[in-house]
Amino acid sequence: MTGAAGGMVQSGRRAFLKWATAVGGALSGLLAGVPALRAFLSPTFRHERQEKWISLGEAGAFDLDTPVKVDFVDSANDAWVETRRLRNVWVYTEDGERFTVYNGRCTHLGCNYFFDDTEKVFRCPCHTGYFDIKTGNVLGGPPPRALDVLEVKVSDDGVLQARYEDYRLGVPEKTQV
Repeated sequence: MTGAAGGMVQSGRRAFLKWATAVGGALSGLLAGVPALRAFLSPTFRHERQEKWISLGEAGAFDLDTPVKVDFVDSANDAWVETRRLRNVWVYTEDGERFTVYNGRCTHLGCNYFFDDTEKVFRCPCHTGYFDIKTGNVLGGPPPRALDVLEVKVSDDGVLQARYEDYRLGVPEKTQV
C-alpha cells in the first residue's frame, strides 16, 4: 500500500496511538492522583474518634484498697492493616461502689508502672517516678503530672467498664494524642 491509501492508514494509526497515549496518561494520572489528593485532604474529612469502652470484669470482684491490673488487647485499623497491642489499666476502689481506673502508662515516658505492695504506691521502674494509689498524684520523680484517670461506668449487668484513651506524654497538661 503506497500512495494516498497508505498515507491514510499511517495517519489513522498515528491518530490512534496519540489517542491511546493520551487516555493511558490520563488514567495513570488519575490512579496516582486520587490517592495523593485523598491523603492531602484527609485531615479535612477526618472522622471523630470512636469511643473505646473496655470491659474490666465484674464490679463486685475487685479487691478493696488494693489496685488490680487488668490487661486487654487494643486493636487499631489503618486501611487494611490491623495492629494489636497489649494494653493495661489499674482499677482501684475503696468501697466497691466508686472506682478509679488509671491508664497503665506512666505520664513521663509511657513506661508500664507497677504496684509496690510494701510502700502502697505505684512505681515506674524507668525513672523512679511514683504515684499515690488513691489519687494518682505524683509523689516523686520526673513525671510531669498525675496518672491519667479514665472515665468509668458500671453496666446494667454489673460489669465495670472504662473508656480507654492515651494522652500525650511528658507534658504537664492532660491532652489527647
